Parts: sequence; C-alpha cells; structure tokens
Amino acid sequence: MSTVCAVGLAQEPEVPGPEAQEPEVKNEDKSDMDSGRINEVDPLTGLIINRTITVLGWDFYKGFSDIWQSMYPDSESNLTIVERPTAQFGSEIWVNYLDRPVFHTFLSPARSEVREVTKEAVAAAHDNIAQIDIEREFSHNDDLGPEEL
Repeated sequence: MSTVCAVGLAQEPEVPGPEAQEPEVKNEDKSDMDSGRINEVDPLTGLIINRTITVLGWDFYKGFSDIWQSMYPDSESNLTIVERPTAQFGSEIWVNYLDRPVFHTFLSPARSEVREVTKEAVAAAHDNIAQIDIEREFSHNDDLGPEEL
C-alpha cells in the first residue's frame, strides 16, 4: 500500500466572522414574495404581442415592433397587433392598447407598402395611446370599477 504526502503550507479552514453572515429576511419581505409582487414593479410592461397569421401580418408586426422599440424604448404600453386576413382584399390589421384599437388599416396583398404603413401606424398609435392615458387619468366614474388586468 502506498501513501501520498502533500507538501505545502497547512491552512486552517476559514470561518466567516459575524459581519459575513447573511442578513435575515424580514417578515414583511416574505409576505411580498408570497403576494407575487416584485418590488412594486411590473416586469411585464412594454410588450408587443403578435396575433398575426400571414406573412403580410408578420411583416407588419416586425416593422411596427422595430420602429416602436427604436423610437420609444422606455415605453410601458402593452400593445397587441391583430390580423384578419381575406383572400380578396389582403389583411385587416388592428393595433390595440388596453383592448381599445389605436390603429386600424387594410393592407393590400402587395408587401411593398408595409414599411410605409408601419411608420404611419407607429405615429398614430403613439398619439392615440397618449390620448387614452390622458382620458384615463382625468375621467373617473364612481359607477365603473378600476381596470382589472
């Protein structure tokens, strides 16, 4: 039987001091974790949801989201782009904010005009979202409850 000897300085294992101990979690922090809140910040803001079906709708979504993200990178508005394709007339496109349409158009089957329409859509959607936010801020109705989503 052979034995292996290690030559070197013997070091004692490090024992953490009292300042290196982990801080205790307060009871109120535990209740926040149980409620599903993350520091009062909603992590799901600024989404653009794609509900398109065709290649034409995808082109519109891609162009819209690229322009929107470059012009308004700090936007907290959640938008949904919805398409209803028709064989005869192309596609009908809506951009919705809080389940309200902020832009609506018909796209012909020719994909060449999509880029120009997306630029118009971003400008119109941004203006309409600002108007909706102003209306929501200044119009309170006791008969209606707050938005549930």
